[in-house]
Amino acid sequence: MAMELMKMPQLGESVTEGTISKWLVKPGDHVTKYDPLAEVMTDKVNAEVPSSFTGIIKELKADENQTLAVGEVICSIEVETAKTDNENAAQVSQNEEKFEAPVTRDVQQAAEPSRKARYSPAVLKLSQEHGIDLSKVKGTGNEGRITRKDLLKLVESGNLPKADEPSAISDAAPEEIAPQVNRQTSPVAKVPTAAGDKEIPVTGIRKAIASNMLKSKHEIPHAWTMVEVDASNMVKLRDNLKSDFKQKEGYNLTYFAFFVKAVAQALTEFPELNSMWAGEKIVQKKEINISIAVATEDALFVPVIKNADEKSIKGIAREIQELASKVKSGKLKAEDMQGGTFTVNNTGSFGSVQSMGIINYPQAAILQVETIVKRPVVINDMIAVRDMVNLCLSLDHRVLDGLVCGRFLARVKEIIEKISKDNTPIY
Repeated sequence: MAMELMKMPQLGESVTEGTISKWLVKPGDHVTKYDPLAEVMTDKVNAEVPSSFTGIIKELKADENQTLAVGEVICSIEVETAKTDNENAAQVSQNEEKFEAPVTRDVQQAAEPSRKARYSPAVLKLSQEHGIDLSKVKGTGNEGRITRKDLLKLVESGNLPKADEPSAISDAAPEEIAPQVNRQTSPVAKVPTAAGDKEIPVTGIRKAIASNMLKSKHEIPHAWTMVEVDASNMVKLRDNLKSDFKQKEGYNLTYFAFFVKAVAQALTEFPELNSMWAGEKIVQKKEINISIAVATEDALFVPVIKNADEKSIKGIAREIQELASKVKSGKLKAEDMQGGTFTVNNTGSFGSVQSMGIINYPQAAILQVETIVKRPVVINDMIAVRDMVNLCLSLDHRVLDGLVCGRFLARVKEIIEKISKDNTPIY
């Protein structure tokens, strides 16, 4: 009998950890390859993790509602027949391709105390970004493994062990440094409670959202700018078409589809905003894939409209409807969340007129489309009632400066204000 390890897969671009929301197996259960083992939640998607092996579940390495970094072991499986090294290598390769995360065999770990250290992709990424010498860090994970949280604590403390420096932290016990770092990074407020107060447990997906938002605000220097847009022509065109469109197509022609199309068009002219920070370089993405925020009662999902610049307003409207339906029915898949390069958030759907969005890491910007409001404005020295909307842009100031962002917003404004029956095809 050989022992195999299943690890936390990467269930989306930029996802570094996942939460076991529900185990679908227990120790002693027999599973076949591709049987679902657990339901996992991230800030981007809910998904089932299938088994890469056929055998008996030996041990569950994590509890329900426990969060693990990508690459950490979630369970062990005793396989029914021994495999050759070539067969195991092929198994691992197939699993890595499927989940973009390492899945390796348990190579008699207990008998190899001096084995070479293994690090999760999240740990390696953080160490490279901050120049941390991992050999000088003492981990607090299972069997002394270094976790992403260990490195985040070091980054916050400012006491980073470098390759050419001695490290007092690496020689200290985890419990000696954790209290000091915790006071700086994640103080837990002592909230007084009284009779009638309701305590609501934080769910795994809410923890994942909180973690991703904290990461974005911690790592990205946010800046913010806004333009006011006269959307009267767009409103008139959409209102004239909406009834016939709904009857013909079976779904709504929304204002939001016009805004997403305008953003996608402007991104082709200002590709700087379709970029990502990558430490020593900025990656300007070729594809224009627009992430859209879709909220449920207790969570926020960000599915992606792929190649939005190549789609018509009708095509974008259809994808918005389909993705929103998948979110609300719980059928959103990991691939629906991957590949986003720029986010457009329809904050106007709940009445907001001005807001500052948190950037969808690792993208460089997010645009908030606010509520369209009828207001009196001055046109040619005369007062007229127009349909006005604010467009609010949050930007990563490492990647973008005010000049290019101002020009980008001015172009989006121009596209929206020039919408008409004659120059704006819906199909």
